[in-house]
Amino acid sequence: MNIAILNGPNLNLLGKREPGIYGSQDFESFLQSLQAKYPAISISYFQSNVEGELIDELQRLGFSVDGIILNPGGYTHTSVALGDTIAAITSPVIEVHISNVHAREDFRKLSHISAKAKGTIAGLGLKGYELALQFFLP
Repeated sequence: MNIAILNGPNLNLLGKREPGIYGSQDFESFLQSLQAKYPAISISYFQSNVEGELIDELQRLGFSVDGIILNPGGYTHTSVALGDTIAAITSPVIEVHISNVHAREDFRKLSHISAKAKGTIAGLGLKGYELALQFFLP
């Protein structure tokens, strides 16, 4: 099984960025622990602060992997193009947010991703990525 994790803007700063909201663990160490816990699953990882690069990666992977776990970061609320890309590909996408976006500022309650994704997990910290991964297990 091949699962791709894509993270959007500012998620490269996990562990340093607003630890009260996003926690103190960096994503690379979390990813290593996830890969160790699920050794039979091939987990690829991509992070970009650039919307077009995320679209290119979704298009590249979107017809070949078994599932995509996407945290679009701030593009959740602004990128119609990311939503359109998810609608265009065949690999199922689970939208993940570390914080509970519905308990934050009003603008964060709008997602251009949710309606195109298979499901959404929000507010469970990094555990949300593992729960998304478990969704794809047979």
